Amino acid sequence: MPQLLVIGLDVGGSTTRAAVVSGTGQTLGTGRAGGGNPTSHGAQAAAEQLRAALTTALAGLDPTRVRAGVIGLAGFGRLRADPAARAAFDQAWRDAGLRCGYEVQSDALIAYASGTSAPDGSVLIAGTGAIAAEVRDLTLHRIADGHGWLLGDAGSGFWLGRAAVQHTLADLDRHREPDGLGRRVLTALLDSAEVATPPRRTVDALVQTVTRRPPVELARLAPVVVEAERDGDEAARRIIREAARHLVASLARIRPAGADGPLVLGGGLLTGDTPLAREVRAALAEPWPNATVVSAGDGALAAAWLAARTLPEVDDPAGLHRRLLGG
Repeated sequence: MPQLLVIGLDVGGSTTRAAVVSGTGQTLGTGRAGGGNPTSHGAQAAAEQLRAALTTALAGLDPTRVRAGVIGLAGFGRLRADPAARAAFDQAWRDAGLRCGYEVQSDALIAYASGTSAPDGSVLIAGTGAIAAEVRDLTLHRIADGHGWLLGDAGSGFWLGRAAVQHTLADLDRHREPDGLGRRVLTALLDSAEVATPPRRTVDALVQTVTRRPPVELARLAPVVVEAERDGDEAARRIIREAARHLVASLARIRPAGADGPLVLGGGLLTGDTPLAREVRAALAEPWPNATVVSAGDGALAAAWLAARTLPEVDDPAGLHRRLLGG
Protein backbone atom coordinates (compact mmCIF):
# COMPACT_ATOMS: atom_id res chain seq x y z
CA MET A 1 0.00 0.00 0.00
CA PRO A 2 1.42 3.45 -0.89
CA GLN A 3 2.63 5.48 2.05
CA LEU A 4 0.10 7.97 3.43
CA LEU A 5 1.21 11.58 2.89
CA VAL A 6 -0.23 14.83 4.23
CA ILE A 7 0.94 18.44 3.97
CA GLY A 8 0.78 21.36 6.38
CA LEU A 9 1.57 25.03 5.98
CA ASP A 10 2.19 27.76 8.51
CA VAL A 11 1.58 31.02 6.65
CA GLY A 12 2.71 34.25 8.27
CA GLY A 13 3.23 37.84 7.29
CA SER A 14 6.98 37.36 6.78
CA THR A 15 7.45 33.62 6.21
CA THR A 16 5.55 30.71 4.67
CA ARG A 17 6.62 27.24 5.76
CA ALA A 18 5.43 23.89 4.43
CA ALA A 19 6.01 20.32 5.58
CA VAL A 20 5.13 16.97 3.98
CA VAL A 21 4.86 14.14 6.48
CA SER A 22 3.95 10.47 6.39
CA GLY A 23 1.30 8.73 8.40
CA THR A 24 4.06 7.16 10.49
CA GLY A 25 5.54 10.51 11.50
CA GLN A 26 8.40 10.94 9.05
CA THR A 27 9.09 14.41 7.68
CA LEU A 28 9.67 13.82 3.97
CA GLY A 29 9.95 17.37 2.69
CA THR A 30 10.02 20.98 3.83
CA GLY A 31 9.72 24.29 2.05
CA ARG A 32 10.14 27.92 2.96
CA ALA A 33 9.16 31.11 1.16
CA GLY A 34 8.28 34.74 1.89
CA GLY A 35 5.21 36.13 3.57
CA GLY A 36 2.00 34.51 2.34
CA ASN A 37 -0.68 36.38 4.23
CA PRO A 38 -3.14 37.82 1.67
CA THR A 39 -4.20 40.54 4.10
CA SER A 40 -0.64 41.85 4.27
CA HIS A 41 0.56 41.18 0.74
CA GLY A 42 -2.48 40.82 -1.52
CA ALA A 43 -3.96 37.60 -2.86
CA GLN A 44 -1.72 37.03 -5.88
CA ALA A 45 1.57 37.82 -4.15
CA ALA A 46 0.60 35.64 -1.20
CA ALA A 47 -0.36 32.77 -3.47
CA GLU A 48 3.03 32.95 -5.20
CA GLN A 49 4.76 32.39 -1.86
CA LEU A 50 2.41 29.53 -1.08
CA ARG A 51 3.24 27.94 -4.45
CA ALA A 52 6.99 28.35 -3.84
CA ALA A 53 6.87 26.72 -0.39
CA LEU A 54 4.71 23.87 -1.65
CA THR A 55 6.92 23.20 -4.66
CA THR A 56 10.06 23.00 -2.53
CA ALA A 57 8.44 20.76 0.08
CA LEU A 58 7.15 18.37 -2.60
CA ALA A 59 10.42 18.12 -4.53
CA GLY A 60 11.08 14.46 -5.32
CA LEU A 61 7.63 13.37 -4.11
CA ASP A 62 4.48 12.52 -6.02
CA PRO A 63 2.00 15.28 -5.07
CA THR A 64 -0.96 13.18 -6.14
CA ARG A 65 -0.24 10.85 -3.19
CA VAL A 66 -0.95 13.62 -0.67
CA ARG A 67 -4.27 12.80 0.98
CA ALA A 68 -5.04 15.97 2.94
CA GLY A 69 -3.69 19.41 3.77
CA VAL A 70 -4.14 22.18 6.30
CA ILE A 71 -3.09 25.81 5.89
CA GLY A 72 -2.66 27.81 9.10
CA LEU A 73 -3.16 31.50 8.51
CA ALA A 74 -3.60 34.64 10.59
CA GLY A 75 -6.86 36.30 9.64
CA PHE A 76 -8.00 33.05 8.06
CA GLY A 77 -11.59 34.26 7.96
CA ARG A 78 -10.74 36.70 5.19
CA LEU A 79 -9.45 33.90 2.97
CA ARG A 80 -12.61 31.95 3.58
CA ALA A 81 -14.77 34.99 2.76
CA ASP A 82 -12.79 36.46 -0.14
CA PRO A 83 -13.47 34.53 -3.40
CA ALA A 84 -10.51 36.11 -5.19
CA ALA A 85 -8.04 35.21 -2.46
CA ARG A 86 -9.41 31.68 -2.16
CA ALA A 87 -9.21 31.25 -5.96
CA ALA A 88 -5.57 32.36 -5.93
CA PHE A 89 -4.73 29.87 -3.19
CA ASP A 90 -6.68 27.12 -4.98
CA GLN A 91 -4.66 27.77 -8.15
CA ALA A 92 -1.36 27.68 -6.27
CA TRP A 93 -2.43 24.38 -4.70
CA ARG A 94 -3.21 22.87 -8.10
CA ASP A 95 -0.05 24.30 -9.66
CA ALA A 96 1.96 22.39 -7.06
CA GLY A 97 0.36 19.19 -8.37
CA LEU A 98 -1.89 18.59 -5.38
CA ARG A 99 -5.26 16.99 -6.04
CA CYS A 100 -6.60 16.65 -2.51
CA GLY A 101 -8.58 19.33 -0.79
CA TYR A 102 -7.27 21.53 2.00
CA GLU A 103 -8.63 23.22 5.11
CA VAL A 104 -7.78 26.72 6.29
CA GLN A 105 -7.35 27.12 10.04
CA SER A 106 -6.43 29.99 12.34
CA ASP A 107 -2.79 30.41 13.24
CA ALA A 108 -3.98 30.30 16.86
CA LEU A 109 -5.22 26.73 16.44
CA ILE A 110 -1.99 25.80 14.66
CA ALA A 111 0.04 27.22 17.55
CA TYR A 112 -2.07 25.27 20.04
CA ALA A 113 -1.68 22.01 18.12
CA SER A 114 2.08 22.55 17.86
CA GLY A 115 2.30 22.35 21.64
CA THR A 116 -0.15 19.59 22.56
CA SER A 117 -2.44 16.93 21.13
CA ALA A 118 -4.98 17.44 23.94
CA PRO A 119 -8.39 18.26 22.46
CA ASP A 120 -9.19 20.95 25.07
CA GLY A 121 -7.01 23.74 26.39
CA SER A 122 -5.90 27.31 25.76
CA VAL A 123 -3.35 29.21 23.72
CA LEU A 124 -1.80 32.63 24.30
CA ILE A 125 0.18 34.24 21.49
CA ALA A 126 2.32 37.37 21.49
CA GLY A 127 4.27 38.26 18.40
CA THR A 128 3.61 41.28 16.22
CA GLY A 129 0.02 40.99 17.47
CA ALA A 130 -1.52 39.22 20.45
CA ILE A 131 -4.44 36.84 20.90
CA ALA A 132 -5.78 34.33 23.42
CA ALA A 133 -8.07 31.44 22.55
CA GLU A 134 -9.91 28.58 24.18
CA VAL A 135 -9.78 25.30 22.25
CA ARG A 136 -12.42 22.59 22.51
CA ASP A 137 -12.18 19.36 20.55
CA LEU A 138 -9.31 20.92 18.58
CA THR A 139 -11.56 23.73 17.39
CA LEU A 140 -11.37 27.37 18.40
CA HIS A 141 -14.23 27.93 20.83
CA ARG A 142 -13.68 31.43 22.23
CA ILE A 143 -11.20 34.16 21.34
CA ALA A 144 -10.00 37.25 23.22
CA ASP A 145 -8.17 40.20 21.66
CA GLY A 146 -6.46 39.71 18.31
CA HIS A 147 -8.22 42.98 17.48
CA GLY A 148 -5.30 44.48 15.58
CA TRP A 149 -2.94 47.34 16.35
CA LEU A 150 -5.62 50.06 16.37
CA LEU A 151 -8.09 48.44 18.76
CA GLY A 152 -6.16 45.86 20.73
CA ASP A 153 -3.26 43.39 20.56
CA ALA A 154 -2.41 44.40 24.13
CA GLY A 155 0.99 43.13 25.20
CA SER A 156 2.11 42.41 21.63
CA GLY A 157 5.26 43.44 19.81
CA PHE A 158 3.40 46.43 18.40
CA TRP A 159 2.22 47.35 21.91
CA LEU A 160 5.79 47.15 23.26
CA GLY A 161 7.11 49.37 20.47
CA ARG A 162 4.41 51.98 20.93
CA ALA A 163 4.92 52.01 24.71
CA ALA A 164 8.66 52.58 24.23
CA VAL A 165 8.05 55.54 21.91
CA GLN A 166 5.44 56.98 24.30
CA HIS A 167 7.93 56.67 27.17
CA THR A 168 10.57 58.51 25.14
CA LEU A 169 8.18 61.28 24.11
CA ALA A 170 7.10 61.80 27.72
CA ASP A 171 10.72 62.36 28.81
CA LEU A 172 11.33 64.77 25.94
CA ASP A 173 8.16 66.70 26.77
CA ARG A 174 9.50 67.16 30.30
CA HIS A 175 12.87 68.32 28.88
CA ARG A 176 14.49 65.34 30.54
CA GLU A 177 17.54 63.71 29.08
CA PRO A 178 16.34 60.39 27.58
CA ASP A 179 17.15 57.34 29.69
CA GLY A 180 18.68 54.15 28.38
CA LEU A 181 15.51 52.96 26.67
CA GLY A 182 14.84 56.41 25.23
CA ARG A 183 18.32 56.61 23.73
CA ARG A 184 17.83 53.21 22.13
CA VAL A 185 14.49 54.30 20.65
CA LEU A 186 15.97 57.52 19.26
CA THR A 187 18.88 55.64 17.74
CA ALA A 188 16.59 53.03 16.19
CA LEU A 189 14.23 55.60 14.66
CA LEU A 190 16.38 58.71 14.10
CA ASP A 191 19.84 57.13 13.82
CA SER A 192 21.07 59.27 16.72
CA ALA A 193 20.40 59.62 20.44
CA GLU A 194 21.23 63.34 20.34
CA VAL A 195 18.43 65.67 21.46
CA ALA A 196 17.99 68.95 19.62
CA THR A 197 17.63 72.36 21.22
CA PRO A 198 14.80 72.92 21.90
CA PRO A 199 13.81 69.25 22.53
CA ARG A 200 10.54 69.82 20.67
CA ARG A 201 12.45 69.51 17.42
CA THR A 202 13.38 65.95 18.36
CA VAL A 203 9.79 65.28 19.47
CA ASP A 204 8.49 66.42 16.09
CA ALA A 205 11.07 64.37 14.20
CA LEU A 206 10.22 61.28 16.22
CA VAL A 207 6.47 61.69 15.73
CA GLN A 208 6.86 62.31 12.00
CA THR A 209 9.11 59.28 11.57
CA VAL A 210 6.61 57.01 13.30
CA THR A 211 3.50 58.38 11.59
CA ARG A 212 5.01 58.19 8.10
CA ARG A 213 5.39 54.43 8.46
CA PRO A 214 2.69 51.76 8.68
CA PRO A 215 1.69 51.64 12.35
CA VAL A 216 2.42 47.94 12.69
CA GLU A 217 6.10 48.68 12.03
CA LEU A 218 6.31 49.80 15.66
CA ALA A 219 6.61 46.07 16.38
CA ARG A 220 10.18 46.32 15.11
CA LEU A 221 11.01 48.15 18.33
CA ALA A 222 10.00 45.15 20.46
CA PRO A 223 13.56 43.72 20.36
CA VAL A 224 14.83 47.12 21.51
CA VAL A 225 12.64 46.89 24.62
CA VAL A 226 13.64 43.27 25.22
CA GLU A 227 17.36 44.00 24.98
CA ALA A 228 17.04 47.05 27.22
CA GLU A 229 15.27 44.94 29.85
CA ARG A 230 18.00 42.32 29.65
CA ASP A 231 20.54 45.09 30.28
CA GLY A 232 18.71 46.10 33.44
CA ASP A 233 16.80 49.13 32.16
CA GLU A 234 14.02 49.89 34.65
CA ALA A 235 11.67 51.57 32.15
CA ALA A 236 11.90 48.58 29.83
CA ARG A 237 11.24 46.28 32.76
CA ARG A 238 8.08 48.23 33.67
CA ILE A 239 6.84 48.02 30.08
CA ILE A 240 7.49 44.26 29.94
CA ARG A 241 5.62 43.74 33.21
CA GLU A 242 2.65 45.76 31.99
CA ALA A 243 2.62 43.78 28.73
CA ALA A 244 2.51 40.55 30.76
CA ARG A 245 -0.43 41.85 32.78
CA HIS A 246 -2.32 42.67 29.59
CA LEU A 247 -1.67 39.23 28.11
CA VAL A 248 -2.76 37.37 31.23
CA ALA A 249 -5.87 39.56 31.42
CA SER A 250 -6.75 38.63 27.83
CA LEU A 251 -6.31 34.96 28.66
CA ALA A 252 -8.52 35.33 31.74
CA ARG A 253 -11.40 36.46 29.51
CA ILE A 254 -11.65 33.01 27.97
CA ARG A 255 -10.01 30.67 30.52
CA PRO A 256 -11.75 30.11 33.86
CA ALA A 257 -9.66 30.49 37.01
CA GLY A 258 -8.36 27.13 38.16
CA ALA A 259 -8.70 25.45 34.75
CA ASP A 260 -6.11 22.69 34.48
CA GLY A 261 -6.09 22.00 30.74
CA PRO A 262 -2.85 22.58 28.83
CA LEU A 263 -1.82 26.15 28.09
CA VAL A 264 0.32 26.74 25.01
CA LEU A 265 2.43 29.90 24.69
CA GLY A 266 3.15 30.98 21.12
CA GLY A 267 4.69 33.82 19.17
CA GLY A 268 8.24 35.09 19.22
CA LEU A 269 7.80 37.03 22.46
CA LEU A 270 6.50 34.05 24.47
CA THR A 271 8.62 31.17 23.16
CA GLY A 272 12.16 30.70 24.33
CA ASP A 273 13.86 32.48 27.21
CA THR A 274 12.49 36.00 26.73
CA PRO A 275 11.77 38.53 29.51
CA LEU A 276 8.10 38.63 28.54
CA ALA A 277 7.83 34.84 28.55
CA ARG A 278 9.30 34.74 32.06
CA GLU A 279 6.92 37.42 33.33
CA VAL A 280 3.90 35.72 31.77
CA ARG A 281 4.80 32.27 33.08
CA ALA A 282 5.20 33.68 36.58
CA ALA A 283 1.87 35.50 36.35
CA LEU A 284 0.05 32.36 35.13
CA ALA A 285 0.85 30.46 38.32
CA GLU A 286 -1.68 32.30 40.48
CA PRO A 287 -4.92 31.86 38.47
CA TRP A 288 -3.92 28.49 36.96
CA PRO A 289 -1.56 26.73 39.38
CA ASN A 290 -2.20 23.24 37.99
CA ALA A 291 -1.96 24.05 34.28
CA THR A 292 0.70 22.43 32.16
CA VAL A 293 2.36 25.34 30.33
CA VAL A 294 4.24 24.47 27.14
CA SER A 295 5.80 26.45 24.32
CA ALA A 296 4.49 26.24 20.78
CA GLY A 297 6.51 24.15 18.36
CA ASP A 298 6.74 23.80 14.58
CA GLY A 299 3.62 25.25 13.00
CA ALA A 300 3.97 23.51 9.64
CA LEU A 301 4.28 20.11 11.33
CA ALA A 302 1.30 20.94 13.54
CA ALA A 303 -0.77 21.80 10.46
CA ALA A 304 0.27 18.51 8.86
CA TRP A 305 -0.75 16.67 12.04
CA LEU A 306 -4.16 18.34 11.98
CA ALA A 307 -4.53 17.20 8.37
CA ALA A 308 -3.62 13.62 9.25
CA ARG A 309 -5.40 13.08 12.56
CA THR A 310 -8.89 12.46 11.13
CA LEU A 311 -7.84 10.14 8.31
CA PRO A 312 -9.03 6.55 8.89
CA GLU A 313 -5.53 5.14 8.50
CA VAL A 314 -4.28 7.17 11.49
CA ASP A 315 -5.40 5.11 14.49
CA ASP A 316 -3.15 6.82 17.08
CA PRO A 317 -3.23 10.61 16.57
CA ALA A 318 -1.58 11.27 19.93
CA GLY A 319 1.28 8.92 19.05
CA LEU A 320 1.70 10.63 15.68
CA HIS A 321 1.85 13.97 17.46
CA ARG A 322 4.60 12.71 19.75
CA ARG A 323 6.63 11.49 16.80
CA LEU A 324 6.23 14.74 14.87
CA LEU A 325 6.32 17.32 17.64
CA GLY A 326 7.49 15.53 20.74
CA GLY A 327 4.37 16.18 22.81
